[in-house]
Amino acid sequence: MLLKGRTAVITGAASPRGLGLATARLFAEHGAKVAVLDLDTEMAREAARSLKGRGHFGMKCDVVKMRDCEKAVERALKRFGQIDILVNNAGVTSPKRVMEIDKTEYDRVLDINLRGTFQMCQAAIPHMRERKTGSIVNLSSVSAQRGGGVFGGSHYTASKAGVLGLTKAIARELAPDNIRANAICPSFIDTDILGSMRTDEIIERIVSAVPMGRAGTAGEVAGCALFLASDLSSYVTGSEIDVNGGSHIH
Repeated sequence: MLLKGRTAVITGAASPRGLGLATARLFAEHGAKVAVLDLDTEMAREAARSLKGRGHFGMKCDVVKMRDCEKAVERALKRFGQIDILVNNAGVTSPKRVMEIDKTEYDRVLDINLRGTFQMCQAAIPHMRERKTGSIVNLSSVSAQRGGGVFGGSHYTASKAGVLGLTKAIARELAPDNIRANAICPSFIDTDILGSMRTDEIIERIVSAVPMGRAGTAGEVAGCALFLASDLSSYVTGSEIDVNGGSHIH
């Protein structure tokens, strides 16, 4: 098992078909104890109960609120005694065009996707620094690399590009403390994040542009997160790993 004896905190991890829960399940299968964070308390607890093994827990955490981030880290430390891995998965998408985006919508997307990632890092880093070890995995997007073009609008693209820059800056700053930070850049993954926007016509249009001819799965993104969280990637930091079926080769 690649994560035996390790602990992980994963944000936005309660959605049944989401990347976060798929990652939590894979981590648990590889021996990790997992803290499942989400906006919905009961969904987070239920997700934690569904994981293999014992010792997992779920709790409410709004990553936009710094105190929620701090409480999540405090509780994880109280339960686990250590935090080895942080996966910043919580996020939202929005397809609006640039002139349709008002301040409220801009703030909502940037706050959740970028500020939330930043604040969870701030909450966890002091402990990781103290122990001189840690792996941070941030979820960015192919939109950040190619300027949108899938579902997210310019504000979504900006938020995910910010995640890439943040990841690389943290990786450079924290490397002397043996803390690694890497980003995953998925393209279209078959989850529920699209909600009512997910129609057969739209899916067919997106998939037609993917060389592998299909959408990705949550488990395929989780596999990448497992690699980055484990010692298999012990000399990998500041990287962005594509999970896109060949839709953006650069």
